[in-house]
Amino acid sequence: MDEIIREKILKNLEKNSRIDLHDLAIMLDCSEVELVNEVSKMENEGIICGYHTLINWDNTKKEIVTALIEVKVTPQRGLGFDMLAERISKFNEVTSVYLMSGGFDFMVLIEGKSMKEVSRFVFEKLATLDSVLSTSTHFVLKKYKDHGVELFEHKKDERMLVSA
Repeated sequence: MDEIIREKILKNLEKNSRIDLHDLAIMLDCSEVELVNEVSKMENEGIICGYHTLINWDNTKKEIVTALIEVKVTPQRGLGFDMLAERISKFNEVTSVYLMSGGFDFMVLIEGKSMKEVSRFVFEKLATLDSVLSTSTHFVLKKYKDHGVELFEHKKDERMLVSA
């Protein structure tokens, strides 16, 4: 398949990983067999790395605290940032690790049960790693959009209609 079709497959799967492949094949004007083979090929190539469900935890009873942690490090000779990023990503609390440009080197996203648990992770596990120079933790207070999905609660207008 050409790159344009591959990109359309990826954009559709990224938006809705539960899309019926038969329907997607019709939308892209290709055979279902071709589509299934292409998706499988992209999984094997590491282009498609997983399928996730986006959950708005604020609408559940489970308490989750999300934090973004800016991390400044000293890169390791001959290894750069990769080895440290891999080590950080292995912690269960960590959901994402990004190498950044600008005033810090890594952006680490973590989730915990409480602010205290997140703080403990930072001062016991993250800040104590060799090569970590400093951290700055930012707690997420409310999510309005996540992974391209708006999380606004649309409240029903309960005002009474009055006409003249």
